[in-house]
Amino acid sequence: MRFVVILAFLGIVGSLASALFYLMRDKGGTNRTVNALTVRIGLSIALFLFVLFAHYMGWIQSTGISAG
Repeated sequence: MRFVVILAFLGIVGSLASALFYLMRDKGGTNRTVNALTVRIGLSIALFLFVLFAHYMGWIQSTGISAG
């Protein structure tokens, strides 16, 4: 489980870095920056939904302040 989350975070950071690279290189001439940021948003949403699903299936347990 930890490997999947770390891999997703690396993908998100890599997409953000490529968006910065395209922003500096193209100077707004193409849509590559927008596409890279769209991929980042998609990966972030997918990671969030995966963590919710993993919690629902019991693969991960929440730790924190107890409700009672």
